[in-house]
Amino acid sequence: MKKKDQGLDFAVMHQRMQFYVDQNILPCCATAVFKGVERVDCQTFGFMDTASRTPLRDDAIFRMYSNTKIVTSVALMMLYEEGLFDLDDPLAKFLPEFAELRVLIANATTATDTKPAEHLISIRHLLSHSAGLSYGFVEPDSLVDNAYNSGGIDALSEASIDLEEFCQRIARLPLAFEPGSSWRYSVATDVCARLVEVLAGQAFDDFLRQRIFVPLGMVDTDFWVPEDKAHRFVTMYAPEDMFAPMQGGLIKIDDPLTGSYSKPPVLKAGGSGLVSTVADYGTFLQMLINQGSWGGATILQPDTLQLMRTNQLAEGVQVAFPMWAMPGTVFGLGFAVKTQLQDSDPEAVLGEYHWGGMAGTHSWMAPQADLTGFCLTQRMPGFWHPFSHEFKALTYAAAS
Repeated sequence: MKKKDQGLDFAVMHQRMQFYVDQNILPCCATAVFKGVERVDCQTFGFMDTASRTPLRDDAIFRMYSNTKIVTSVALMMLYEEGLFDLDDPLAKFLPEFAELRVLIANATTATDTKPAEHLISIRHLLSHSAGLSYGFVEPDSLVDNAYNSGGIDALSEASIDLEEFCQRIARLPLAFEPGSSWRYSVATDVCARLVEVLAGQAFDDFLRQRIFVPLGMVDTDFWVPEDKAHRFVTMYAPEDMFAPMQGGLIKIDDPLTGSYSKPPVLKAGGSGLVSTVADYGTFLQMLINQGSWGGATILQPDTLQLMRTNQLAEGVQVAFPMWAMPGTVFGLGFAVKTQLQDSDPEAVLGEYHWGGMAGTHSWMAPQADLTGFCLTQRMPGFWHPFSHEFKALTYAAAS
């Protein structure tokens, strides 16, 4: 799959992505670049499976992990446009299990060292990851993440519970902080998926299919991969040394035919569950770039998208991971937003909105540059990996 716009030369970026495959740091890589809504470059590197060395297909299917969050946030904001909720409505108005929450006290030594939360979680808090919820891996040694792990909360693996039970379990766990007071990556978007079910009165996957995937022609995006498409599903790998991101060596950890995506899951994880292709997710990005409409379908209104790209965090709060620094970044309603330039940033990065998935599927949109980039691999972990930073930097350089 090759396309290049006259006057734009992405050869250096291509060479660097090929380097990562040649060094066995990545099993594969697919890249797409858009100028405005036009796709001006699209490339594939590497293999569907490193054992067979089958070249990566143009229509390969990838585990999207947290790129799912953008889709779920869009789905919920569609219901916002219909007037079914206000952003500052308490979550408990629709999910009563979140009515009586407890928050960890300062200097807590166990997960039971809590007090009643002074504020309820709002829907704005959910969409901006400022609700006080967590995952079990954000800070593995922390009290709150240990509570998630012991409480049976794992949206990243095959789960035997549905979204309703998932949310009921979450509501019994302590909050990491008072809602709205800080930022912490979390299962909040999975709660958003349950909220879609309650507000729309239908299963979350049915809503996505009927309201987003079918109108946009996203034919390969779903929560599982049927047998007739399994030959297009990329094998998942992990590095031999988890703490050496630039060292080669990969270990197979999920099989396309027999792995966790080979049958429909019970838990339709709104924060991590989708699979998709370059073509499908690229169409979704084109809809976002084009102010909410694409191919004759209107998914969102421009004012709603602008709101989603506007900081929703309290003053002074920024996006921060224990393992990854994201300086100058705040969070809107489903998107991280770049609000402060760093020394190495081109000026056009300001206002960029983005997010990515744990296995290395990262998308970003830069209104000032009229530029969008999308890179995909299947390496766990691959989020915030040097390859995606270099993809972005070299794409900006080629387009400037």
